[in-house]
Amino acid sequence: MAMDLGELMVPYMPTIRVPRTGDRVFKSECAFSYDTPESEGGLYVCMNTFLGFGREHVERHYRKTGQSVYLHLKRTVKEVEDAHLLSAVSAQPGDTTPSCILSPVQVTIACDAMLNAPSPYRKPEPLPWDDEIQVSKHSRGLLQQDSGVRIPPSGWKCSRCEMRENLWLNLTDGAVLCGKWFFDGTGGNGHALEHYRETGFPLAVKLDTITPDGADVYSFDEEEAVVDPRLADHLAHFGIDVLQKKKKPESGRTGGELQPHLSEWELVQESGRKLKAVYGSGYTGIKNLGNSSYLGATMQVLFSIPEFQRAYVGNLQRIFDYSPLDPTRDFHTQMAKLGHALLSGQHSKPPVKSELIEQVVKGDRDPRPTGVSPRMFKALIGAEHPEFSSNRQQDALQFLRHLVSIVERNSASPESPADVFRFLVEERTQCCQSGKVRYAQRPDHIMQLPVPVEAATNREELLEYEVRKREAEENRMPPPPPVRARVPFTVCLQAFTEPENVPDFWSSALQAKSAGIKTSRFATFPDYLVVQIKKFSFGVDWIPKKLDVSVEMPDFLDLSRLRGTGLQAGEEVLPDLAPPIITPEDPIAPRRSPWRFSLAAPEIDESSVMQLAEMGFPLEACRKAVYYTGNMGAEMAFSWILAHMEEPDFAEPLAVSGSAQDNPPTRTLASFLASQPPEESVAIVTSMGFPRQLAIQALQATNNNLERALDWIFTHPDGAVESEQPCDRAEQEEEGESSGDTTHNGLDFSHGLGSSAPPAERDPPAPRVKDGPGRYELFAFISHMGPSTMSGHYVCHIKKEGRWVIYNDHKVCLSEKPPKNLGYIYFYQRLSHS
Repeated sequence: MAMDLGELMVPYMPTIRVPRTGDRVFKSECAFSYDTPESEGGLYVCMNTFLGFGREHVERHYRKTGQSVYLHLKRTVKEVEDAHLLSAVSAQPGDTTPSCILSPVQVTIACDAMLNAPSPYRKPEPLPWDDEIQVSKHSRGLLQQDSGVRIPPSGWKCSRCEMRENLWLNLTDGAVLCGKWFFDGTGGNGHALEHYRETGFPLAVKLDTITPDGADVYSFDEEEAVVDPRLADHLAHFGIDVLQKKKKPESGRTGGELQPHLSEWELVQESGRKLKAVYGSGYTGIKNLGNSSYLGATMQVLFSIPEFQRAYVGNLQRIFDYSPLDPTRDFHTQMAKLGHALLSGQHSKPPVKSELIEQVVKGDRDPRPTGVSPRMFKALIGAEHPEFSSNRQQDALQFLRHLVSIVERNSASPESPADVFRFLVEERTQCCQSGKVRYAQRPDHIMQLPVPVEAATNREELLEYEVRKREAEENRMPPPPPVRARVPFTVCLQAFTEPENVPDFWSSALQAKSAGIKTSRFATFPDYLVVQIKKFSFGVDWIPKKLDVSVEMPDFLDLSRLRGTGLQAGEEVLPDLAPPIITPEDPIAPRRSPWRFSLAAPEIDESSVMQLAEMGFPLEACRKAVYYTGNMGAEMAFSWILAHMEEPDFAEPLAVSGSAQDNPPTRTLASFLASQPPEESVAIVTSMGFPRQLAIQALQATNNNLERALDWIFTHPDGAVESEQPCDRAEQEEEGESSGDTTHNGLDFSHGLGSSAPPAERDPPAPRVKDGPGRYELFAFISHMGPSTMSGHYVCHIKKEGRWVIYNDHKVCLSEKPPKNLGYIYFYQRLSHS
C-alpha cells in the first residue's frame, strides 16, 4: 500500500513545498469558516499555499488552484495527559483517516515543518540586518530650560504659523512647531527645523504619537529618528506624565485599583443575576482574544443591522467563489466569514444533557465555551494600524470609525452598507463683529453628545462626596463609596445645540481675525443614528479620564427640531475668500487681499525656479509653477509640475495679463494638493500603459484605491483624458453630458492653475447620504467598564425579537435589566412608521 501511495504522489511532488521563513501556515483555522482541527471534519492544510480549509471548503480551493495534496489535521480531546492527536498526511482531500502511511521523505519533511511552524498571527521578529533606531547621543545629557512651559493634551498649534498637524515639541525649550512640507500636500512649513538651526536644540518629539508605550523622537543634529531612554523625564518636564502612568490590565477586574469601579462592572454585566443563556442564529458569542472585547462588541452590533447582513452574509457564496487566491487577506471574505458564523447558529448550540450532568458534577460554570475566535479577522482589520494590530485594549468608537472607513474603501458598488450611518452636518458660522454668516455641510457618521457634569441633578451629593473624599485622603482613611453624577439626556442634547466659539476665526468680511461662533444642525438624518456619550477626556497630566456619569437614554428619540434650515431671510453671507498666506518675507498679512493666494509681489522667486530647472524641467514651466503657487517654495511648485506636465502648454512662456492683482489664481493650494492622488499610485497605473491623465482621473474617481482604479479604467473606456477647452466643456454640460469623473473635491484640474482663463470651480460631489424623518428607536448600545479606553472591558446589549440580549464575549444571555444609563455608544434605527 505504501508503494502504491508513493507512486500515486509522484505527479504531485513538484507542488509540495516546505515552509520557509516568512511563510504563514494556517493550521488552526479555516480561511472561509471557523473550522479547526477540533471540528468534526478536521482541518485540511494545503501543502503548497499553507492555507487551511474545513471539509466544506477544501473542494473550492481544489477547483480554483488544482492543488491536490493536503495535510489533514484532526485533534480529539481525551481524558488522558496527551490530549491532542494529529493524523498523518492525506493525498486526497476526502480521506481523513490514514495514520500509518509511509510517505516520501520530502512529504515527511514538509509535514514536520508545517506542524512546527509558528502562528501566522504572530508578528515577525525584525531581521538582524534591518535598520534599528539608535539611542540619541543627546538624550542623557539634554539640558532642558526651566521656562515654565506646560503642554496641554490638545489644542496645539505651531507657534509660528496656523498649522495644527504634524506638530513637534522641542524637548529643550518646549517650543511647538510644525514639521516639513511633503510632496503629497501633508506636513507643515518646516518651522521645527528652522528653530533647530536658530537655537541648536537637537531633539523633538511628535505630539500626536505620545502614548504610554513611547513616542516618535527625531534628532535634527543626527538627521534621523532616534530613541530617547529618558523620554518620560523629558516629557514630564513640560507637564506630560503619560509615560509614567502604567496601564491597568483588563484581567485585573477585582484588583484594588479597580475597586471604585466595581459597581460599574456589576451593573453593566448584570452580575449577581441568574441570566438565561440563549443559543441559535444571531446568538453566537465572540471569544476574547485578550483585550479584544472592543472588537467583539462592535461586530455584534454591526451584524445585527440588515444592510450589513445582506451585503456580506447574503452574498456569501458569491464572495467566497470570487475570493482571491489568499482569502485570509480579503476584507469581503473575512467579513462574510464572521457574519455567517454569528448568524448561522453553527457555533451556538446548547450543551447536551450528558454535558450538563458533567458540569454539575465538576462544578464548572462554563465547561465548553461556545462562540468563535476572530483571530484571522483581527489580523486583517488591524494590519498596518499601530493600535488595532496590538494586543492592547482600544476605544470601541475609534474602531468603529476605522471599520467604517475600510468598508467604504472596499465597496465595489456605488453604495456600501456603511451608508446607513452617514449624515450631513450643517455648520453655521457667524462673524460676531459683522454679523455675516457662512453655511457649510460636512459628512459624519457619529453624533457626539457632550455631558455637562455641572448640570447633574445630584450636584449637592457630588459636592459632599468630594469633601468626604478629600478628608479621607488627608486622614489616610479608606475613600467613601463613590457617587455617580446623574445628568439628564435633555441637558446633553441642549449642550450639543449650543453655539461654540471658533478659535482663530478669520472673518472674510473684515479681512482680519475676529470672534466667531459656530452652531451645528442635521442637514440629513441617517437610517441608523450612532450616538456617543463623551465620557472620556484628557486631564492636564495627559491621562485619559472617564466621567463616572449616568445618562438615562430614551428608548425613542425625536430630533426633528435639530434639522438645519439653511440661509435665512435677512442673513448676509460672508464673502467666499480664504485668508492670505503669511510668507517669511511678509510677516504681516495684507488684510485687503481678496485672493485665494496672497502673492507678496508679482516677481518670481528665481532661486526656486533654478532648483526645479536643475531637476531637468523646462525653465518656463518652472517659472509658471513658482508663480502659480504663490512663491511658496520649490517643494510646492514641484507638486504643481507633477499635476500639469502632461498639458500641451506646459513649457510655453508665462503670460500674465496686467498685474498679479488683475488675474490672481483662484484655487486654494490645500485643495489643489489634496485633489492629487499619490504619485506612486499614478506611476503604477501609467507603467501599465495608460495615459497619466487617465490614471489621475481613475484614482480620483475611486478615492485613490489602486485596485478599484484599474477596474474603473476598464469599465470607462470613454472616460479618458478630456482635452476640451472651457467653452467646449460648458457646451457639454448644457447638453447634459457628465464630466464629473474629471473632478475631485469640486475642482477640475484638466487645465492648470496657469491657464489664462481657468475653468470655474464646481461644487464637490455630494456624499452618499440617506435622509428621512428624525425619529428613532434604540436597538443596541455598547458599554465600557474601567477607568479609561486604554483598559477595561466592553459588552453590548442588542434588542432582538422584542427582548434585550447581553453579549459579553462568548457568553450570550437574556438581559434582565439592561443598563441603558451607563452606555458609551448608542445605536438608534429610524422608526418604520415615521
